[in-house]
Amino acid sequence: MHELPQQLANGLALGALYGLIAIGYTMVYGIVQLINFAHGEIFMIGGFGALTAYAILPTGTSLLIAIPVMIVGGAICSVAVACAAERFAYRPLRSAPRLAPLITAIGLSIALQQLVWQFYPDAKKAVSFPEFKGAAFKITDSLAIQRADLFVLILAPLCMLALGVFVQKSRSGRAMQATAQDPDTAKLMGINTDRIIVMAFAIGAAFAAVAAVAYGLDKGQINFEMGFILGLKAFTAAVLGGIGNIYGAMVGGVVLGLAEALSIAYIEEIPGMQQLGGGAWSNVWAFVLLIVVLLVRPQGLLGERVADRA
Repeated sequence: MHELPQQLANGLALGALYGLIAIGYTMVYGIVQLINFAHGEIFMIGGFGALTAYAILPTGTSLLIAIPVMIVGGAICSVAVACAAERFAYRPLRSAPRLAPLITAIGLSIALQQLVWQFYPDAKKAVSFPEFKGAAFKITDSLAIQRADLFVLILAPLCMLALGVFVQKSRSGRAMQATAQDPDTAKLMGINTDRIIVMAFAIGAAFAAVAAVAYGLDKGQINFEMGFILGLKAFTAAVLGGIGNIYGAMVGGVVLGLAEALSIAYIEEIPGMQQLGGGAWSNVWAFVLLIVVLLVRPQGLLGERVADRA
């Protein structure tokens, strides 16, 4: 148990990463009632966009200068792809049966993976990404915060704070809330709901790009399939927290990250469960947690129960 502080720190950093990606799912679902299963690939596009921006910089550029450039480059690519997906893939299907956007999202995911593969032939294996390794500071003998973890632990709350202020205080944010509550009435009140929906896709994509940079800095490499499992876990985080609730997305991410980190460290120490611990089973325990939470609280941790009006 002396490793507990370190595992908690690892879990918080991992949860913050999941939460940043989960924002994209919850923003879009909260406004247009759509699960964008291509969001994992939007995250992946952000990583490769950031890598492209880094490649343009002069050799030897400090990471302190390169990271903001990478975030901007990744966000531009992610937002452009997300907005194009909304306009040409999802908007024509708003009145279609719910299965149609789901099938479209799966096809879009595959198409985006192949698109990146054309520009980065090595992406099927791994492409080197600038590393931000090493302990930023050592608190105790059993707790050291890594630089990449510190990066996401600082940036995630700042992003959430900025998003909260935007949604609650800005005119566009209030228009978002109105569109989420009743899009038809919002349209009658003069709100351009199409623009609001595009904005939701763009915000989610920008957050995903930040997460992609954080992920690449931690792992030191990215690949064109990285969006699948991380996107799935981020969706799990969004559902855990209560999909449609932006704060719930981050809470769900943190809960999931902590559960994953603790399961890796301690499940195998339980008598009779030695074969069910370690990193190989972390994904399984993440989805077991989702099932348990939904059985106890179907609307998620911060979601609101909706009464049946039928």
